Amino acid sequence: MDCLRAETYVLDQLRQHLSPTLFYHGLHHTLDVTEQALGLAAAEGITGAEDLLVLRTAALYHDAGFLTTYQGHEAAGCALARQVLPGFGYCPAQIERISQLILATQMPQQPGNSHLARILCDADLDYLGRPADFWPISQTLFEELALRGLMPDETAWLELQVRFLSTHHYWTPTATARREAEKQARLAEVKARLAGSE
Repeated sequence: MDCLRAETYVLDQLRQHLSPTLFYHGLHHTLDVTEQALGLAAAEGITGAEDLLVLRTAALYHDAGFLTTYQGHEAAGCALARQVLPGFGYCPAQIERISQLILATQMPQQPGNSHLARILCDADLDYLGRPADFWPISQTLFEELALRGLMPDETAWLELQVRFLSTHHYWTPTATARREAEKQARLAEVKARLAGSE
């Protein structure tokens, strides 16, 4: 596995070809998720070199499907991985593991019992429990959805946020310990904003 070349390839593609209107799902999100995934993996005791490379590659490719489609981007990301990763020395079994991790991030998240999938899912939504940037990040997602006609107004967005935050749970003990309390605080803030807007 030449993870470095696989990483360079996908980051170049994202820099050059992602729509500038992906205010949330831009390159910055992919880099953040990759960083969070590796941090969670360390805290969760993942030490195997292949596991870490598979996780890193999956994080880097998890939203690469946005290069070609908005709806169903996870499947498109898997298709890209299957197309290009053999050229970087990934074997079919490794590519299948990476694809399963990418598919686990589809909403609603379904990581099953896979430790790596649980880590990637938690990394993908790490911001839900981050006090410093929850609001600016959630605003970018609202703007991205609104531009595509997928979110009618801010009230509908706040209602969706309440439903999402109320039903979401982290999958790993580390993410739960690090983020759950702050996520509940953000939920209370969203409910307060919603009450103020009605």
